[in-house]
Amino acid sequence: MTDHPPIVAEALTVHGTLYPDEYAALIEHWSKLDHRLRSFDRHSIGLDLHVHDRDTSSQRVILEATIPGFAPFVAKDDSRDLGASLNHVRDEMIRQLGDAKNKTEPRNNRRLRRTARRSSPDV
Repeated sequence: MTDHPPIVAEALTVHGTLYPDEYAALIEHWSKLDHRLRSFDRHSIGLDLHVHDRDTSSQRVILEATIPGFAPFVAKDDSRDLGASLNHVRDEMIRQLGDAKNKTEPRNNRRLRRTARRSSPDV
């Protein structure tokens, strides 16, 4: 088994201000997101983190994920606390990716489940 760098580290592009020590901590703290992304093709994932108006009352953090075969995923937060905003968009992205993945699995999608049963020669 080849040891790959975290998918988040490979796919993430930061737009706005995020200091190098913050970036390193982000990659470490986003291991749950990295785990969720493993079920997709790592080379086709795009992650864009936008940090607007950092350290102001109008600060906004947006995380966008693009994965072929799915509509773009977008998570937003307007908290003044950057750490809280980063955690919120991470958790929201994990939820959205999980929902999308579940909809594409036959055991969770009645239409796909019936199609799989009909095409099976054992049924």
